[in-house]
Amino acid sequence: MALWRLYYHLVWATKERQPLITSEIEARLYNYIISKSDEINTIIHAINGVENHIHLVASIPPKISISDFVQKIKGSSTHYINHLYPAKDIFAWQRGYGVFSLGRKQLEQAVIYVKNQKEHHLNGAIIASL
Repeated sequence: MALWRLYYHLVWATKERQPLITSEIEARLYNYIISKSDEINTIIHAINGVENHIHLVASIPPKISISDFVQKIKGSSTHYINHLYPAKDIFAWQRGYGVFSLGRKQLEQAVIYVKNQKEHHLNGAIIASL
């Protein structure tokens, strides 16, 4: 078994930054992403966001590329939400994502930042000092 400690702060948006992450679907979406991540042996340290984008702090093993991880999570979560709420607007993610690597010392700060996303956006403090 390989030893690895890799930490990433990932961000991606809904299609055209539409407010698609409603209070009705938010918890189910986040729980699905955590469950799917567990299935592929990745770790979600924190997940949160606002209506038009999400942030994750994740540990992704070196055998899985970051782009494969994002593709699997975005694709499967889109499918899940659209089947769960078929009468709603079509849920979709925008192409692309942001990723920032973190050191062990930055992990706790990043987790706190992600957990407080809604407050950051309400206060206009959306830039982290990671």
